Amino acid sequence: MASETFVDTSGFYALLAERDEMHERAARILRHAEHRRGTFVTTDYVLDETATLLVARGFGHLVDDFFQSTLRSKACVVEWTSPEMFARAAAYMAKHIDQGWSFTECVSFQAMRARRLREALTKDEHFEKAGFKALLRGG
Repeated sequence: MASETFVDTSGFYALLAERDEMHERAARILRHAEHRRGTFVTTDYVLDETATLLVARGFGHLVDDFFQSTLRSKACVVEWTSPEMFARAAAYMAKHIDQGWSFTECVSFQAMRARRLREALTKDEHFEKAGFKALLRGG
């Protein structure tokens, strides 16, 4: 069975923005996953957040290609937020309100737990605080 890796907003951004300090590392991880026929998982909330970030940082011209390539990719699975996942994420956020996690992060954490994922293509330390491995942090 091929392995799955979650992709967060900062992971997508690192892949798309060549000037990002983690671009090369993110691209290496992507190539390695392709070689071993791994798949990537993300959520609709992460897609929303990524598109918004691209526009805010002057990369709006990449948004259409980002949506088209992500949604058409056989290597990327989008977990669409159901009412049940929304409720689990809301309860999780309320329980951990002291952590300062965004709702998008809480949806991501619920999607990762549901799929038993341990690794995320992200720079976000919140993933580590939630018990996951952030692939774009550290050495």
